[in-house]
Order: sequence, then C-alpha cells, then structure tokens
Amino acid sequence: MADRAWVRLPSGRRLDLLSPTPFDWTDADLAAGLARTFRWGGHSTWPEPLSVAQHSLTVLALRRNRTRHRLTPAQELRELLHDADEGLINFDCISPLKPFLGPGFAELQARLLGVIAARYRLPAWLVEEKRAHKAVDIAVAAAEAVHVVGWTAQEVRETLGIRAAPMALDPLAVRYGDPPWRPWAPDIAAVRFLEELTALQARAA
Repeated sequence: MADRAWVRLPSGRRLDLLSPTPFDWTDADLAAGLARTFRWGGHSTWPEPLSVAQHSLTVLALRRNRTRHRLTPAQELRELLHDADEGLINFDCISPLKPFLGPGFAELQARLLGVIAARYRLPAWLVEEKRAHKAVDIAVAAAEAVHVVGWTAQEVRETLGIRAAPMALDPLAVRYGDPPWRPWAPDIAAVRFLEELTALQARAA
C-alpha cells in the first residue's frame, strides 16, 4: 500500500500535506480546521479548550486596536491567517515540543504557509509589521495563559518566559457579547472565523 500524505477535508477535498496547492481547501474547511485545533495543548480551566480560530480573531482585533494607521484589508487578512497552517494539519504544537519535531516539520509548516499566502494574496511581512504582529501575538498569549489556562502572572513571566503583562480586557468580549476570555464552542468559532475571513476577502478584492 502506498504511503498516504493527504487528508480528507470536510468539503470532501483532498489536501496533500507534502505537496499542497492553493486550491486544496475551501474557506469553510479552513475555518472548521482552526476551530477544531486547540491552543495550549487543549488545556483550559473553562468547559471548552481555546481554538486557534478564536486566538486568530483576538490577535486581529488587538492589532486593529493598537495600530495608529488603519490596516489595509490585505494586512488584516495576514493577521487573521498568521496561524492558518495549523488549521490544515489540525495541530498547534506547544512551544517546548517544537525543537523535538525537527526540520521536516518546519518545512511542512513553511510549505503550507506559502500556499496560504498565495491563495489569499497575503503581502510579505515588512520588519516593522512583523514586530508589531509579534508584540500583539505575545500579549494575547500572556492573557490566554492566565485567563484560559490558569497560569499566574508570575508563572507567565518566570516559567513561560513571556514578558508581556497579561491584559484583563478581552478584545472580542464586547463585539460578541461573551464572558471575557471564555473559549467558544468549535461550531461557533468556525462561524465567526469564516464570517471575518469572507468579509476581509470581499474588502481586499
């Protein structure tokens, strides 16, 4: 039997993980994958684990709030899709394990990110843009660690090595009317992510 490197997606399409193309998934496939892929190893003090879809929307919202100049639709798409490869492989590796996965996994991630960038016409990161993105991504991670997983602020700093102070305000709570930092159920996360993705693509067209 030949080795299988492809996965079947909810739409019925096949994604070849070793040789992906920008046409191998639907937007709904991506939204479902990110909604069913969990951060922090799936650990949570809430009834639900935190999805990468919700994390991605949080990063986008905070990036919008912190920028002096309004982001273009393409820049906002890039923020929303910064972890999109994880939704195609349904895996968000916790940081301590990444060194053990080796260069092959890093190449797989890079390959998927490349076809994602091509499909959604994402601009390359400029140095200042990447720095601003990373600052927001780290700030969101610090808040998630405290409000979702249960780390203390001191543990976030000393054990996790995250220097950002955990913020109390959830950038998505007012928009969606949910309790601050409460993880969404996967079906809700998928719908909300897909709505944002669809709206941004229309604006970027």
